[in-house]
Amino acid sequence: MRLDRQFPASTVRLLCLLWFAPLAGGCLFAGPSHQGPATKHFDGEKFHNLGDAPSLTMPELVSAALKEPRGLWREYEDLPPGRPPPRRVGPGKLRVTLINHATVLLQADGVNVLTDPIYSDRPSPVPWVGPRRVHPPGIRFEDLPPIDVVVVSHNHYDHMDLPTLRRLEEAHHPRFIVGLGNKALLVDEGFRNVEELDWWQSTDVTPEMKVTAVPAQHRSNRGLTDMAETLWAGYVFSTTGGPVVFAGDTGLGPHFAMVAARFGPMRLSVLPIGAFRPRVIHKVHMGPEDALQAHKVLRSSTSVAMHHNTFPLAFDGQDEAKFLLLRLLAREEVRPRFWALGFGEGRMVEPLPSTSAAVAEMCGGPSPVSD
Repeated sequence: MRLDRQFPASTVRLLCLLWFAPLAGGCLFAGPSHQGPATKHFDGEKFHNLGDAPSLTMPELVSAALKEPRGLWREYEDLPPGRPPPRRVGPGKLRVTLINHATVLLQADGVNVLTDPIYSDRPSPVPWVGPRRVHPPGIRFEDLPPIDVVVVSHNHYDHMDLPTLRRLEEAHHPRFIVGLGNKALLVDEGFRNVEELDWWQSTDVTPEMKVTAVPAQHRSNRGLTDMAETLWAGYVFSTTGGPVVFAGDTGLGPHFAMVAARFGPMRLSVLPIGAFRPRVIHKVHMGPEDALQAHKVLRSSTSVAMHHNTFPLAFDGQDEAKFLLLRLLAREEVRPRFWALGFGEGRMVEPLPSTSAAVAEMCGGPSPVSD
């Protein structure tokens, strides 16, 4: 199968996917806007990235895209699902399971968290248009353990998938945590237990676990008229074995150093690596090189790659991000613990060394984690 090179119709379609997130059409699909006082990153109408983060313009995206070929994506593969995750993990333990795209199951200290869940065939405002997934989710919806918390990083259709959120509401009645301005959309859709956070705001899930919204370098919109009118974010979860960060959808920026300074070394970082070509899109998406740099800035003991290999949203190929990451890791003098998990794969994550003794005492043994 050859590369699909610069067919005008497909190029225009992909640019629409990249820019309008994806195939949104005018005010018909625009979501509610945040109403609140101005802050350092909200001017009263629109949110802004930190510092002097560059903005991504449509002309520069078009120019860059016309110079690059599209990578290879295979036809749909009906892969068998991964093994059902455990119902819960005990005190001191942490398990991470890659389901698909940015959907990751985090199980820690008896709490089950799902990030940016999408089980739909297409990340789109209408189910018959838009990029179609190339394989089913790695864990069947019916095999999910009880979901206590759902975090949503921003309102793009591949991250805030309302059909999946409705299924979770009906089956699990979780607590939904979103960035500023996003609660209104979910409440309008009938969701009951929704909490919104600004950057650096926290909420307690249990006495042992706190969730803090942290900055990301991205943007938001569900149509053409609501650009940057709701907040985008990542999330840090406190666990007894050290902090865990889900970076959300983001470019490489100063926020990673700020997160590391505030929370210390990460026990686990869940970092995006896909939708990184054309190169100009690195302003709002990380590629493998950026993700490896973020891993180092966060002083992460373990990192997991996400946001790749599910939906053809950009110009990089289906396996391009994963293989590039593996090559980069192989070149490191001391290979970082940065996992590119397989389809539906889950692994236990060790606590930070500074917390190991306390966790072992809590668990009644010398080693709180086992595969």
